[in-house]
Amino acid sequence: MSDPSPIRILVVDDHQLIRVGIATLLVPESDMKLVGEASNGREAIAKYRECRPDVTLMDLQMPEMSGFDAIVAIRDEFPEARIIVLTTYVGDVQAQRAMKNGAQGYVLKNLLHKELLETIRTVYRGRKAMAAEVAADVAQHTGEELLTPKEIDVLRLIAAGNANKEIAAQLSVTEDTVKSRVKNILDKLGANDRTHAVTIGLKRGFIEL
Repeated sequence: MSDPSPIRILVVDDHQLIRVGIATLLVPESDMKLVGEASNGREAIAKYRECRPDVTLMDLQMPEMSGFDAIVAIRDEFPEARIIVLTTYVGDVQAQRAMKNGAQGYVLKNLLHKELLETIRTVYRGRKAMAAEVAADVAQHTGEELLTPKEIDVLRLIAAGNANKEIAAQLSVTEDTVKSRVKNILDKLGANDRTHAVTIGLKRGFIEL
């Protein structure tokens, strides 16, 4: 009786060291085979069409096209695609967005050696898998009101060092509107002040620097 076909894997990450590390990790696994690599979202879509992998490992923060956009594009064209997010970000907001966009797995890069292989097998079998640390963070914030896109815009500009007047000018709104959004941001995040709000926003994945 012949052995079953190995799980065919596509790796997408803009850091070559990560791609090499994953390739090395897969070599001893008889049930897995690396069939392609890509360094950004656009390449990922093209490679997916070419290789038709069983499982795709997708970084989120990449040049030209983000992993989020690539996940949406691939899943639109190939609804059966199984995609695992690889990221350095623990944030619950990033994780929920990725899973909502169609990812079935979420693995932290610092845990690749511990969790990646089993996550690949789990997702290949049609089940979802999320790093325990991320799952705990998601559970902690379940039911909380998320920031609106307009509030995220304000928080992003606060993080860039802008005062309310400057934010109002850049967003073409009144200063009172900015103040109202800042108050909502502080309330929703449970932040003491603007700096604390930025810290929480970064940690949870609402914004990136």
